[in-house]
Amino acid sequence: MNTASNGVACKTVRCAVYTRKSTEEGLNQVFNSLDAQREAAEAYIASQCHAGWLCLPQRYDDGGFTGANMDRPALKRLLDDIQAGHVDCVLVQKVDRLSRSLLDFAKMMETFDRQRVAFVSVTQQFNTATSMGRLVLNVLLSFAQFEREIISERTRDKIAATRRKGKWSGGVPLLGFDLDPRQTRLVVNQKEAVRVRAIFALYLELGGLLPVVRELKRRRWRTKRWRTHHGEVRGGGPFTKTNLHRLLTRVAYIGKVHHKNELYDGEQPAIVEADIWQQVRAQLRDRRRSGGGQARNKFGALLQGLLHCAPCGCAMTPTHAMRGRKCYRYYLCCGAHRHGRQNCPSKAIRAEPIERLVLEQIQSLEPALGNVQERVPALPPDEQLRLVQLLIKRVDYDGTQGKVSITLRPDSLPALPVKAAAQDKETDV
Repeated sequence: MNTASNGVACKTVRCAVYTRKSTEEGLNQVFNSLDAQREAAEAYIASQCHAGWLCLPQRYDDGGFTGANMDRPALKRLLDDIQAGHVDCVLVQKVDRLSRSLLDFAKMMETFDRQRVAFVSVTQQFNTATSMGRLVLNVLLSFAQFEREIISERTRDKIAATRRKGKWSGGVPLLGFDLDPRQTRLVVNQKEAVRVRAIFALYLELGGLLPVVRELKRRRWRTKRWRTHHGEVRGGGPFTKTNLHRLLTRVAYIGKVHHKNELYDGEQPAIVEADIWQQVRAQLRDRRRSGGGQARNKFGALLQGLLHCAPCGCAMTPTHAMRGRKCYRYYLCCGAHRHGRQNCPSKAIRAEPIERLVLEQIQSLEPALGNVQERVPALPPDEQLRLVQLLIKRVDYDGTQGKVSITLRPDSLPALPVKAAAQDKETDV
């Protein structure tokens, strides 16, 4: 409790200052935009000291985050502190610093009202406790959202015009090219261009992404290494199936620029022959697996999305191999799938034994479910997966020791004691 100038005790109002800047430009300065916003809010709080206002020392600064959504770390911390009852008032320099989305702002206002937290914009005087104040606030926010949408439209139009002219419109630099900062265009890096052509040739020779990944690892070739405007080094990591596929499908290597469904002649020269690029693209298309919602569990993988590799922490994905008309199902560690099986001790495991073991454990722990070993296989594949996911939270397989650890869902087995349901059941496989 504080004491006002008239000697009457008043309640302390704990004030949190939130600041935001959409870009990272200038944030490395000694006194940046976030500091200026906080200084203005602190001055306003000091002017209200007679009402018991007190500025909290915690900083809620989101530098380089857009106001179009709520995916901001400092904003999440602020909302958590509000839910915990640590904040009585939130101050921003302007309304759009908190949000540029009318829907997001309305959600936050509901949270503020529920926790009885006041909201103050230092440079835009209004009172959210009155209906007129709420109307003014919504009008201001509507204009902020309109401004954001106009900026987005202008940016999209600029990128489209840039692509139609074949110019580089920004993004992560490509292996084989460097960015000329004076003309904002791509120039060939001859040393890297030789590697790019070799990668395309390797894929045509080896016929698969994973063999190429293994060969690139043996050669110690890395992805594009580059430096940001702030001097931070990015890239330079090992090749995986994902980034290799992305490299092999880049139209920039044949001197083109892609925008939506159209190809335009680019300013950058081609470093891969068009016929080689087309051969690689055709081979990738032929090897691509067909997918779809109806075939997502075609072979009845009971532990899809549940099984994990204990040594490396990666998920284990269902796969299969055909021998004549016989289908052999496996679970393969995603780490081994991306980087080669020699990189993971668990590698792969036959599907039937581990699935049978899991069903046996469910049966032993919850007899009231009936004979699950007969009931589950009788269901359609998607229904099998749904039922097992309702009962099991996670399955960990340790290929080095041949151990399986099963974690059940306590809320799905009401007949079990909570402690027993939550514990891991470890079994040899």
